[in-house]
Amino acid sequence: MAAYHDRSDENRDESPGAAGADPAAPDAPSARLVALAHHHGVDASYDPGDGRHVQVPAATLIAVLAALGVDATSPEAVEQALAERRAAQAARLLPPTLVVRAGRRSALDVPAAARLTIELEDGGQWEVPPGRSHWLPADLPLGRHTLRLELADRTESATLIVAPQRLEPLPGRGWGFLAQLYSVLSERSWGIGDLGDLTELAQWSGAALGADFLQINPLHAALPTLPSDPSPYRPSSRRFADPVHLRIEAVPEFARVQPADRARLDELAERAGRLRAEVLDHDGLIDRDAVWAVKREALELLHTVPRGPGRDAAYQAFVRREGDWLDRYATWCALAEEHGGDWQHWPTGLRHPGNPQVAAARAELADRVEFHRWLTWLLDEQLGRAQQGALDAGMAIGLIHDLAIGVHPGGADAWALQDYLASGISVGAPPDAFNAHGQDWGLPPWRPDALAAAGYAPLAELLRAAARHAGAIRMDHVMGLFRLWWVPAGRPPTEGTYVRYDAEAMLGVLALEAHRAGTAVIGEDLGTVEPGVREQLAARGVLGTSVLWFERDWAGELGPKGAPLDPKRWRAGCLATLTTHDLPSTAARLSGEHVVLRHQLGLLARPLAEEQELAAAELADWRDELIRIGMLPEGAELDQAALYDFLLATPAELVGVWLPDMVGDPRPQNLPGTWDQYPNWRLPVADGAGVPVTLERLAGAPGPRATADRLTPRLAADRPGPGRPTPPRGAR
Repeated sequence: MAAYHDRSDENRDESPGAAGADPAAPDAPSARLVALAHHHGVDASYDPGDGRHVQVPAATLIAVLAALGVDATSPEAVEQALAERRAAQAARLLPPTLVVRAGRRSALDVPAAARLTIELEDGGQWEVPPGRSHWLPADLPLGRHTLRLELADRTESATLIVAPQRLEPLPGRGWGFLAQLYSVLSERSWGIGDLGDLTELAQWSGAALGADFLQINPLHAALPTLPSDPSPYRPSSRRFADPVHLRIEAVPEFARVQPADRARLDELAERAGRLRAEVLDHDGLIDRDAVWAVKREALELLHTVPRGPGRDAAYQAFVRREGDWLDRYATWCALAEEHGGDWQHWPTGLRHPGNPQVAAARAELADRVEFHRWLTWLLDEQLGRAQQGALDAGMAIGLIHDLAIGVHPGGADAWALQDYLASGISVGAPPDAFNAHGQDWGLPPWRPDALAAAGYAPLAELLRAAARHAGAIRMDHVMGLFRLWWVPAGRPPTEGTYVRYDAEAMLGVLALEAHRAGTAVIGEDLGTVEPGVREQLAARGVLGTSVLWFERDWAGELGPKGAPLDPKRWRAGCLATLTTHDLPSTAARLSGEHVVLRHQLGLLARPLAEEQELAAAELADWRDELIRIGMLPEGAELDQAALYDFLLATPAELVGVWLPDMVGDPRPQNLPGTWDQYPNWRLPVADGAGVPVTLERLAGAPGPRATADRLTPRLAADRPGPGRPTPPRGAR
């Protein structure tokens, strides 16, 4: 392994521009600008998947380089930046961070006279024998270590991360529900699905149905501004959960409230009951803001109840464990109460967590900071109980927590981690066959250079937190470990470009944290995926995501091009599903209701009749495929049961069941391309007639039992040993 890896070479400095692009095109970048971009991992062209090679405008490269701290605004500035880049590389003998795989000897290209020592994270020390080429030993222990180099009067150090070559395989095939927690209301919910409901859902599906996992939407903390953004994929913080999910009665202090406050708590519970009834009995929408207003007042009362010595010791241990991350997050929450939920509009002195004004404000708002610390502790406790409840119910994996691809630019993480995020940049997607205008998700990306300089500690801490109470983590847009589409502020998504990350390092950090937590990793790898990415993920033991409707023989290797992919040709390392939160429910797809809905909202690109014809043809393709392989009799209509039989016939390690499908809910939880035209992220689970279904009613419905009876025996039979495998994932 080379001591310093750069994604460019000297030959690129003289390249005429983006390969296959017209250097004379308007706003075409110069060869030197392209060379500078390559030095910093910025692509100067991209392939949208239709055979074209698109050149990135010079203005985009200049803006992206600026976000990386590089001035490229003039030819002179470009030359100076190139010279500084080469000088910096020549001056440093070690990169900021080295990530290697355990069990492999890794070469370091350093001077033969250099002396290398490794300070292990446990306090031990290794010395690497000198020679013409230094080799890091293959038997280094897993962990985050420090590599030190001494040469004459020079001393350098680098973070050395030793990661497992791949994650441990799952104990066997299994199935579980995919659910949006907010949508699963019980008769005890305060108007939104909560962590008490999560525990009940996991225990029921594990103990009564034989499910091995329960995958839920991100529970990340939302912005406190009103009205709030209900999307769980644009949170304020990915590091901490949202207190709106707390089960109030499960807080131990609830039983110790003084009589004067008990009456007020009863009033709040009654108000929450009305919110619940509005959703369940009057076909209402989940009102997160109203629920939080009630819960917040209740939690304010509970916070005044003194903790017993044991409870207080547990709380103090939690605060010590979370350290500066918790302090920054709680401080941001307290400041947001005073100045609004977007730190970019706060007084100047409060816009960076390291400013002395922030320290002064933290002292002034000590009570509020403490309140928000306490809320995060309660969430940690209830999340831990939910995962333990899932494991106690016999689940082999338990909870699968979803990690969103990014955070809101005005939120807590963007404030606390701004030194590691690119300012003036948003993550999105380039134009493709499905969206000619591209996408802008409004999320600031990691700076690859800042991550490397920090030893990838911010990423590691985020992954560690996500895995703490999980048997697996689902990584939204897992391709972001390799590259992300950066869109400069004020420009359309069509004028973005890909910025590359050190995938070996990113995957190594992921593998180390998942290994230490005992969790599996599932990558959401749908959409545009660069060649080789799925293979690299699979080689590290990261599962992919396969949705039935997208699994087709696009190359036409064994039949007509685009025909449904034979189940035996599916990849084994995946979570196989019929749908996701961004796609039509199975009931809607089988009935064609999803086309009608998009027509009603003006989202169709073709006339309604043409879209309906295409949808019918898709169903016919799959019906014919199931008839061909003997899963449907001739003349039979395609149904959900047959589709699950098809998933069972694939080698997929995990089969995911969309929970609303169990009661025939035709509505998508999220309809991409809409904002206020459709109630995204606010719908309770409902039956085929749109009548909300409580968790209690769901447990008594025939759909879950019928599906479990279909899945559990078949998947259990595919496991290597008798009964349920042990130990379970994520066991503590």
